[in-house]
Amino acid sequence: MIEKYTQEEVNGTLWRACDTFRGKIDSSTYKDYVLVMLFIKYVSDIYKEHKEELMDKYNNDEEMVQRQMSYNRFVLDEISTFDYIYDKRNQPDIGETINKALAHVEEENKTKLRGVFKNIDFNSESILGNTKERNSMLKHLLEDFKDLDLRPSRLIEEDVIGNAYEYMIANFASDAGKKGGEFFTPSEVSELLSRLVKPEENDRIYDPTCGSGSLLIRAFNKIPSGKAQIYGQERNGQTQSLCRMNMFLHDIDDAKIAWGDTIANPLHIENDKLMKFQVVVANPPFSLDKWAMGFAGEGDDREFKMEESLDPYKRFSWGVPPISKGDFAFVLHMLHSLAEGGRMAVVLPHGVLFRGASEGRIRQQIIDMNLLDAVIGLPANLFFGTGIPACVLVFKQNRDQKDVLFIDSSADGFYEKGKNQNKLREEDLQRIVDAYEKHETVEKFAYVATIDEIKENNYNLNITRYVDTFEEEDTVDMEKIAEKITSIKSELAEVEAKMFMFLKDLGL
Repeated sequence: MIEKYTQEEVNGTLWRACDTFRGKIDSSTYKDYVLVMLFIKYVSDIYKEHKEELMDKYNNDEEMVQRQMSYNRFVLDEISTFDYIYDKRNQPDIGETINKALAHVEEENKTKLRGVFKNIDFNSESILGNTKERNSMLKHLLEDFKDLDLRPSRLIEEDVIGNAYEYMIANFASDAGKKGGEFFTPSEVSELLSRLVKPEENDRIYDPTCGSGSLLIRAFNKIPSGKAQIYGQERNGQTQSLCRMNMFLHDIDDAKIAWGDTIANPLHIENDKLMKFQVVVANPPFSLDKWAMGFAGEGDDREFKMEESLDPYKRFSWGVPPISKGDFAFVLHMLHSLAEGGRMAVVLPHGVLFRGASEGRIRQQIIDMNLLDAVIGLPANLFFGTGIPACVLVFKQNRDQKDVLFIDSSADGFYEKGKNQNKLREEDLQRIVDAYEKHETVEKFAYVATIDEIKENNYNLNITRYVDTFEEEDTVDMEKIAEKITSIKSELAEVEAKMFMFLKDLGL
């Protein structure tokens, strides 16, 4: 009987492979090398297993087998497989050999993989050190992956590799601290957003700051048939490559993941206008400074002032967010990308709920247009690299209600406290989703506020203004306290008297 790998075994082997780099390179950098190697090993093992099956089927007819292999999901040849690279592991130019193999994989799979490895250099002296150090690390990395058999027939579950990739990214994000939050949203937060927006068959699903793609994948997986189109954009080139590989490893081959600045240069365009989406999910960078610099022309950036007229897509007609805080820039982009009847959920810092000036005017416009559906307060310390509490804003086009639901899940008991990071459990997620779907007031947890109430609060959405979580303390019986103090004083006097007698006996 063929031994099969469990999810835990695959995860453990992969995490141990990181020992090659630990202490030498920051995990926010070396993650790219480990995850690319995982991708290459996986597609190579699929290639190898399928070729073995076809050779058996066609009696070792090499020509027939190669013809059949050309229809594979990914096309490889012998000089671009993991085994070929591994056999060259002791050569002095192993870094360049890996680069050439990756380039060859891209060339053989232009439609799917064009540019996916563009931002990673296995021969980089500035990152991996001098030739001797670099060759040693790459040799050990290849040896770490050699015995990990990722052929589909050896894996217990269909999603082992996709899950392993997510596991690795989550661990890298935790390890990388603040930098980790730039490319990964905790799985329970991704799960919450995907349940709130309820993706449906044939929806277009969009994330304008998609990172490694975890939010998009969660949303996509809510559609049993898998009939939906994924769109994303990511400014960081390495993270965009991770996202594309993540999609392939989750069997999403037609995701359209663009590379660029979503605000200054949105790349999902239709008929010269922003493309429209039925579902939008996002965890944008919190309060991004200088978010509008992509609109600045040549000259002194310090003199640049963002204006509504600079945006050809007219996203800032409701107000221009402050240059030092880009939260509403992303919100406005997403709202202008939302199709009729579309649903949108976005993670944001609490400041968007109450900050004034231009942000206050934007908030008022959004509320008056009846686009805001719910405000959900999350526990502190859920995200990598920041302990500040965040919130989820849910928006809908063509809303039936004329009110806004507020939910406060930040109180003790509504989440699991961790040593370094807090976590939303399944029961916590379900409590939030149930409250959202019922759209009713729940004492000390949820409150349905009318638009008039929000106007009375000057469009301030601070959750504590609406959800009363105040717990009355027990009444203090001052007479009993006085009696207790008298009793303690009496006991103290007796102890002091005894101590005096002991000291006297000792001649002290």
